[in-house]
Amino acid sequence: SGSEPMEVVLPQDLKQDAGLAKRRHAELCRQKRVFDARSRIIGGDTEAWNAQVHDQKIKEATERARQETFAAEMRQNDKITCILEDRERRDRKTLCRAINNFQQSFQRPETRREFDLSDPLALKKDLPARQSDNDIRNTISGMQKFMGEDLNFQERKKFQEEQNREWSLQQQREWERARASHRCAEDLHLQTRLRFDETAKHLQTLERTTRRAVCAAVKEFNRKQAEESMERKKQERKQEEEDNLAEISSLLHGDLLSENPQQAASSFGPHRVIPGRWKGMSREQLQQIRLTQKQQVLEKLRLQEEECQRDMDWDQQRVQKAREALLHERQRQRQQRDLRRALDDSNLSLAKEQKKHIDEVRRNQLTRDYFTQFNTRSR
Repeated sequence: SGSEPMEVVLPQDLKQDAGLAKRRHAELCRQKRVFDARSRIIGGDTEAWNAQVHDQKIKEATERARQETFAAEMRQNDKITCILEDRERRDRKTLCRAINNFQQSFQRPETRREFDLSDPLALKKDLPARQSDNDIRNTISGMQKFMGEDLNFQERKKFQEEQNREWSLQQQREWERARASHRCAEDLHLQTRLRFDETAKHLQTLERTTRRAVCAAVKEFNRKQAEESMERKKQERKQEEEDNLAEISSLLHGDLLSENPQQAASSFGPHRVIPGRWKGMSREQLQQIRLTQKQQVLEKLRLQEEECQRDMDWDQQRVQKAREALLHERQRQRQQRDLRRALDDSNLSLAKEQKKHIDEVRRNQLTRDYFTQFNTRSR
């Protein structure tokens, strides 16, 4: 037959086409965002913002309408509440009036069973709290009778005054006895004091006599001690004079004043002396010391001449080394100048070659197709 064959569309093909279309649409949206200068600089989705603003306005209008509905319902409820409160107030007032009328008509105070508890004339009608001290109504819990509130208060008061007078007289008698006893005790104490004073006077007399005897004995003992001390000092002074004469004689005939050189010899060696006994060096020792000093001066002059000669040799060697170093430095500088000149020639030849290559490259002119290949995709 002349009919064309039907193309079979598989689910995989549909899936691939859908994915390809989705990617193309995403690419077009991305190119629109990238190539749009306004959205690229601001960096935001204007359509999404507009949609958000529109949704917010719708939400605010809905909330406003909802609040108005609630306000209308609240006003209606307030009106109903006011009407109900007025009705309740009138009903309460009517009920109170009816209750008062009923109480005044059928519930008088004197008709109550407990009227005697709140009767205003109950105190006038009631009996006194007690008629005598032996009244049967004076119970302990009733607290109608206390100490000092009995009916025979006057008789009891007279009896108490008589009793207080007797007690006062008894205290006066006891006070008189106590004063007499105190006077007796004072007299006895005075006599005892007089006896003690006589005894103390006698003891003072004995003590004075004993002190005189002790002072006389101490005076005699001190006199003997003073005589013994004077005699002992006289003997010590005599012995000291004899010792001084012996010491002076020993010094005059000894090695110290005679200046014997052997007395200054030390036990640590022949070349050491005792400073406290040494009287100075002899003439031969002084001549020997001066000769040694002259030899030391000549030796020092010889050493100085040798040191000067050694310093001159070192200076000559230092000058020779410096001259050699200067020549070596000049030779190194000449080598560096030669190397720098060779490097400059090499760089100049490379620059000429690069310039020649750049001139060859610049000969190719850029066409319009070169600039249209940029910014064709978003990536």
